[in-house]
Order: sequence, then structure tokens, then C-alpha cells
Amino acid sequence: VPHHLANSCKFGFQGVEIGCFLSGGTDSSTLAGVLGEVTEGRARTYSIGFDQKGFDEMEYARLASRHFGTEHHEYYVTPDDIVNLVSEIGGAYGEPFGNSSVIPTYYCAKMAREDGVGKLLGGDGGDELFGGNERYATQVLFSYYSRIPGALRSGLIEPVVQSIPFGDRIMPVRKVRRYIEQARMPMPDRLETYNYLNMLDREGILEPAFMARVNPDGPLDSLTEVYSDAHARHLINKMLALDLKFTLADNDLPKVGRMCELAGVDVGYPFLQNPLVDFAAELPANDKVRGLKIRYFFKEALRDFLPSGVIHKQKHGFGLPFGDWAVSHAGLRDLAFGSLEGLKKRQIVRADFIDELRDHKLAEHPKYYGGMVWLLMILEQWFEGNSVSL
Repeated sequence: VPHHLANSCKFGFQGVEIGCFLSGGTDSSTLAGVLGEVTEGRARTYSIGFDQKGFDEMEYARLASRHFGTEHHEYYVTPDDIVNLVSEIGGAYGEPFGNSSVIPTYYCAKMAREDGVGKLLGGDGGDELFGGNERYATQVLFSYYSRIPGALRSGLIEPVVQSIPFGDRIMPVRKVRRYIEQARMPMPDRLETYNYLNMLDREGILEPAFMARVNPDGPLDSLTEVYSDAHARHLINKMLALDLKFTLADNDLPKVGRMCELAGVDVGYPFLQNPLVDFAAELPANDKVRGLKIRYFFKEALRDFLPSGVIHKQKHGFGLPFGDWAVSHAGLRDLAFGSLEGLKKRQIVRADFIDELRDHKLAEHPKYYGGMVWLLMILEQWFEGNSVSL
């Protein structure tokens, strides 16, 4: 793996200062280490933090930086940074783009550009090649249920679990019922159980007239088509095919690429060079996710290269504490609520749902409903930024 990455990192060095995104995860940490081996002097690494409990992972970025001796740079994103950038993001894409990690991505790229870096290397693609998302292990766990003989499931387990009095009020029983309910669903339908429109009831969110004009099953139809057409038999490889299309090609690469362009810096993706992609494709699915252990081969292969803390850290991602900040920061709250008010006139989202979201739900559960507020805010900002009416 380091050999393939080294060849990728060497590409395009002539006359350009190279740096590396460093989140402290396995992919970016590996790139930071490899970059230091193929460049003269210390590798330049750039990290974003959040002054919010439960969201900041700067300690892992610092751990990787110390381990590889990089020239490390940090920036802490603030609510004001979001306010200053949201309107520009609204017009930056040809479609509403709801990934909130555009914010840290842009400010990380901007910091590197101001430091004289002309090209940043990103670790995108590693999860989709080597099985690095927690949902892979989650779906393996669900798949275990289908291995139980059908007669035992329908004749004993399910009737017993459903017959327990007040089961919905008993946490362990409720969890077992939820597990059975999801495990009985086919793939990839099961992945959509976490979709806001399914969790919260789409009829209570979207305007009836708008619902009549769209195909609400379109997103699931697209998932099903890619999942079914994947040239793979194993559950893990079918999920990787989904994520290569929807998570990577349709989400992460546009996110990083457009934000780097906006910041004035080029970007490269060493994990997505053909030799490494071909190498990962030949790995057995059991070497990517072994039981409930994600990235099994990758972590074993790099155990003597990466710091132990990075190898064993829980996957977190590049999440933005938007919900908490929207509750506590007046400027961001005004921007968000003003966008929600503007969205009402589009007749897409029900006004009563927007009011309930603004007046009650966001404050009750900022982390969960903050994601919905962000999506609706960005939708309205896209309409305004592109002078689009509906």
C-alpha cells in the first residue's frame, strides 16, 4: 500500500508546493507519512478543528504529525466562518449540495493556499476501497439474522419478542425488535431506514403538491439499480460498489474538488490511482471487513507504519457541529431561520414542519435535527444563489 501511494504522491511535484489534508484518520495519516518519505524536508500537513465537545479530533491529527515529523498547520472553524461562506456555497454547485463538511474542507484548503501550497493530497477513496465505513460492519451484523433458519425466526424468535408486554418501553426489547425489523428488510432498502424522509415520515415533511410531482422512490430505485448491477457477490463488495458511486463520485470528490477550486488550490487523490484501485479490487471481501472489524487488511498492513492511536481510534468523520452552533450562535441562527422562512414560499417543505423544526425540534435535539436544518438552509441558499424558482 505505501509503495503504490508513494508513486501517486510523487506525481506532479514539479514546481508545485505539496501539502496534505490531515484529519488524523488512517487514510490521511498514511498519506502524511508517505509524503514525508518522498519529499525533501518535512511534509506539510493541514488540519481543521472545532471548539465543540464531541466533534474535535485534532488530537489524532497532532499524534500523526508528531509520529511522522510533519510541518503541521491548524485552523479552528467558527460559527462566523459558516455565516461568511454559506451564501458562496449556495452558488458553488450546479445542484443543491448538502454535505456540511464543505465548510472545514474549504477553510483547510484556504489555509494551505495562504501558506503557499499549490496542491493538496486527500485521502478520499480509502474507505470505499478497503472497507472503512462503520455501516459495513453494521450490515454484516444484520446479515447474521438471515443465517438463522426461517422456521426458527418466524416460529419462535419473532413471536416471542413481539409478545413481551410493554416491549416498546423496555430498551433491550425495543432494540431487539428494531434489529429484527431492519434485518428482515432486503438490501439496499435497509440502508434507507436512516433517511430523514423515512425516519420522520415524508408526508409530514413535504408538501402534497410537490410529492405529486416527484417520484419519492427514485433515490431507492437508483440505489437498487447500482447494487443489483454490481459485479460482485459478497455483501461487502456490493456495498463498496454503492459507495464508490454515491458516497465517493457523487459526494466526496465534488465536495473536496470544488472547495479546493474555490480556495485556489489543486487537489490530488493518491488512493484513486489505478494501481492501488486494482490492488484493492483483488482483495477478498473478508480481508476488507472481517467479522465486525472494518479495514482489516489495511490496518494490519500498516500496523508498523501508523501510530497505534490512529490504528485503534473510532471512526468519526469530518462532521460539523452545526446544530449546536445554530442553537447558541445568534448570527448563524438568524441565517438558518431566515433561509427556512424563505424556503416556505417554494412550496416544497410543509410550513408547519418548518415551524416545528425551528421552534422546538432543533433545540430539543441539535445534533439530529441540526442536519435537517442544514439541508433545508442549503437548499434555499442554492435557490437564491442560482436565481432559481420553483
